[in-house]
Amino acid sequence: MLDNPKEVYRAVDDAVMASPGWQPAASEPGLLEALQASIRANFSHWATANFKTPGMPVTPNLGPENVDLAREFVRHGFDSGILTNFHAGQNAAVQTWTTMAFELTSDPDELRELIAVVNRSIFAYIDDTLAALYEMIDNERGQNPDVDHAARMEAVELVLQGAPISLKRASQRIRYDLGRRHLAAVVWTDDAGTDPGPLERAVTALAQATGSVRPLTILASSSTMWVWVSSTEEFRMADIRENLDVGPGARVAIGSTGAGLQGFRRSHLDAVSTQRLMRRLPADTRIATYDEIEVVALATADMERAMEFVGRTLGPLATDDPELRETLRMYLRVGSSTTHAAKALFAHRNTIVNRLERARALLPQPLEGRTLQVALALEIVQVTGGPSGD
Repeated sequence: MLDNPKEVYRAVDDAVMASPGWQPAASEPGLLEALQASIRANFSHWATANFKTPGMPVTPNLGPENVDLAREFVRHGFDSGILTNFHAGQNAAVQTWTTMAFELTSDPDELRELIAVVNRSIFAYIDDTLAALYEMIDNERGQNPDVDHAARMEAVELVLQGAPISLKRASQRIRYDLGRRHLAAVVWTDDAGTDPGPLERAVTALAQATGSVRPLTILASSSTMWVWVSSTEEFRMADIRENLDVGPGARVAIGSTGAGLQGFRRSHLDAVSTQRLMRRLPADTRIATYDEIEVVALATADMERAMEFVGRTLGPLATDDPELRETLRMYLRVGSSTTHAAKALFAHRNTIVNRLERARALLPQPLEGRTLQVALALEIVQVTGGPSGD
């Protein structure tokens, strides 16, 4: 096997690459090469030791290949848990070894002893090497200031403030490719507790819905997380909205999409605007996108004047039966069609007609010729709660 290790390398490479835990790191430049170098060095270290002293304990491999691998993991922001993928390689190596052993002898006693000794040796060696790598990664993380959260946060703040920093330098400091297309989100919880579980689950759900391998996350506070996902393709907001399932305890405000430094910054600012409006909505409103509230966000930049506009435009309807407002809002959204409004609201057409008559009667001016103003006022009330809701 030392003379011709390619079969072992191929089996171990395939097993590690196929393991689910490796997928988040698979597309990171430099990690694949570092991992393959580590696999080869680990096998050579173990096999050489057993060749010299068969069956004796093998010391952990702390050679340069594993040191480089630990540094790459830290540099790319992964924790030591990703090393559990070594067990997939370990199993593949054992299977390959067992197949070769059966080709060497048909003596069952010899096979039993050979396989038992080698299995014990490989399992102990991998466990000892992993323990040493865990410690190495923890030490590397403590010694490397670039992985400090405060430093990463500072670099993100520079980009958000429009500071003169190049795309390449900003990407290096943040450890995130700023040259791609971005979709930002603010994930937060209204619970003052310190349990990060709801935030982390919401971020995972967002990554899955967007097809992102590794989102950028910044813990803005104990209850709020800033998130960016990137892609080389356009984000399909309708699909993301449909597939995003946020569990209890967390809320997600999604920004616009954009490319490069400007897109990274704009998407975040739009996510913050979305969050600001979501805070006025009931707590069971878990998800909102900037696409859904963009017009309202622009119209409520001056909230006092926006509420004055709503009051003038809707009159008593602004604070009357919410069902009447929603019927009129949907009626205007579907092109002033009572049939389409009935379908959208799952109501009989006659019911829609009756509600519309009551809503029209509450308006201070006739609806005809003012559909744009009325529609905007209704959207503002839908998102903000209206003049009485703050």
